[in-house]
Amino acid sequence: MTTPTTSGTSIGAPLDRIEGRDKVTGRARYAYEYPAEHVAYAIPVQSTIASGTITRIDCHAAIAMPGVLAVLTYENAPRLSENVSLPGIGTITAEMSILQAPAVSYRRQIVAAVVAETLEAATEAQRLVRVEYQQDEARVELRPSDPGLYRPTPTHAYPYIPDDSELGDFDSAFAAAEVSLDETYTTAATHNNPMEPHASIAQWQDGQLVLHHSTQNPSWTRNVIAAVLGLPAERVRVISPHVGGGFGSKIIPQTEALLAALAAQVCDRPVKVAYTRQQMWSLISYRTPTIQHICLGASKEGRLTAIAHDVIQQTSMIEEFAEETAVISRMMYAGANRRTTHRLARLNVPTPGWMRAPGLAPGSFALESAMDELAIRCGIDPVELRIRNEPEVDPESGLPFSSRHLVACLREGAERFGWSGRDPAPGIRRDGRWLIGTGVAAASYPAMRQPSQATARADPDGTFTIKIAAADIGTGARTVLTQIAAGSLGVELERVHAEIGDSALPPASPAIGSTGTASWSSAVVAACRQLRDELGKRDGAVQPGGLEVSVDTTDEISTQKPLSRNAFGAQFAEVQVDMDSREIRVPRMLAVFAAGKIMNPKLARSQLIGSMTWGMSMALHEESVLDREFGDYLNHDLAQYHIPVNADVGSIDARWINEEDPNIGPTGAKGLGEIGIVGAAAAIANAVYHATGIRVRDLPIRIDRLIDAATATR
Repeated sequence: MTTPTTSGTSIGAPLDRIEGRDKVTGRARYAYEYPAEHVAYAIPVQSTIASGTITRIDCHAAIAMPGVLAVLTYENAPRLSENVSLPGIGTITAEMSILQAPAVSYRRQIVAAVVAETLEAATEAQRLVRVEYQQDEARVELRPSDPGLYRPTPTHAYPYIPDDSELGDFDSAFAAAEVSLDETYTTAATHNNPMEPHASIAQWQDGQLVLHHSTQNPSWTRNVIAAVLGLPAERVRVISPHVGGGFGSKIIPQTEALLAALAAQVCDRPVKVAYTRQQMWSLISYRTPTIQHICLGASKEGRLTAIAHDVIQQTSMIEEFAEETAVISRMMYAGANRRTTHRLARLNVPTPGWMRAPGLAPGSFALESAMDELAIRCGIDPVELRIRNEPEVDPESGLPFSSRHLVACLREGAERFGWSGRDPAPGIRRDGRWLIGTGVAAASYPAMRQPSQATARADPDGTFTIKIAAADIGTGARTVLTQIAAGSLGVELERVHAEIGDSALPPASPAIGSTGTASWSSAVVAACRQLRDELGKRDGAVQPGGLEVSVDTTDEISTQKPLSRNAFGAQFAEVQVDMDSREIRVPRMLAVFAAGKIMNPKLARSQLIGSMTWGMSMALHEESVLDREFGDYLNHDLAQYHIPVNADVGSIDARWINEEDPNIGPTGAKGLGEIGIVGAAAAIANAVYHATGIRVRDLPIRIDRLIDAATATR
């Protein structure tokens, strides 16, 4: 056994994905692809009403079909535990209580499920299940005048963040402001569409449930499924080595995992469940639409004196989910007098949930659009306005920043983008029939760590294994953790193997909130350093059984110094708008970020470019259109729900500054998966105004909205 050296060069290297070849050759297996003998298939039956009660279910024709094994309804499905609460997770989502009661709370809710020997038989039999209802009046549309608006309860999705905040005297400061802005901005409902749809295979083996499941956290999924089924956690195992995207929708297990488990229990054989792309508009969480009222007061020199950000959004009748949309206005800019509020409307719709950069993506559109409008009213360059309002400490908490390099990002971005000399006058630059405009917006995202456990193992053959139940949802986590382990051990990358994606491994925090690398690497670094120390004591000798060291970062993270920890960035965009048709093109985007130490530049750039592209999609394309009569989303497939394709994406350049933050964790990583979408939509909206002189405050900026806004200003 060779004693590890004290240094490694793996961290910071632009390495290819370790599992890349397996993915492109098809050897990497995703949840639905695992082989199982005598596998059956379950297909949900979905409600045709948005509110009411099931009065009768006729399953006879479906049961009579060849190959059908069972039809599950609330009358015969196994009973589930109710009101279960778990440490670190909270109360189990009420959405998980499938097939337990006759109540219907939204259109396309699961009201039955058919299990058959083939997918075709299950699909056909599903059409033969007849469900009758007592229909009630449904409320499906988010309205600012909804009389039922209420403040979220303290136990909602973000219990550690207050829903409302207030400092100073906003009303008086706003009334006295030399320059003021009072506008409303809206964002559409948008739906998660990871490349791999939500899927599970459930199999009971000697009283243990084994789930091959597409998830952002095997550990949480195991705990939730076990609690709902009334089982000890050790009797459930979740296996998920490869995940084809999640974006927040796969953090907490949704109904596909439980449906597969119930069907497998009833039929005593493995059962597969995979939701179709169309079903994902009703059975998978999504980003709530928002109505955001922003008020800014400032001096003539552009110094903010008053900031208010009031948000209205929707939740379901089944469960409360509140997205913290106004949080970005609490810490982005200085200002002594401020107020933020969140209000919810309970509607007959599916429950919203986490979606890439929850809260901050839609919130930044409103705040950064408002800052652009304020700059125009003050006659100040938009970049300069943001710099003038740079706070010395976190304005809301009063805590020092662990590091804050927003000004550096703005200045470097402006130089790289060619912002100098920009004429602020709108609607005057042309290239043939195209109007040309440029816009800027700031970005921020919290830099957090969550407790995790990890095991580092040395074997006599000179290899090392890292074990942690992390999830690689396409970010390259497996590669980065291998790099970090090799660097911490001081050995070549080829000698290290990372085992992830299995709840049987040491429990890890979820791939959530750009915390994955920072959280998991803390545990991996600690385990590797302890293992290296042990090997040093033994002169590198490893017994035939190997040597293992396990760590838990709970105590270390819980006792870290209170600071405001965030990543920052500056987004720049150029747009072209056709003079007649109002078609919008984005020939180039550039962003500069301060996001701690970059573990792998190649993977980092991939994450940032993907996120910036999503920001463009949010600005110009994505919109789930609600049918106000039936309470369903009309464009529930990728033929009608528009996202960018190659022809829509021009030059996208993601850069970062070298940032060393000793207060962020042992690796200095802050997370990159989400900050790239924050501010991107606002930068494009601000560029559209600069090109046309027309301000559109509703996303997406459709051609008809641009035309209507132009007509309204004449």
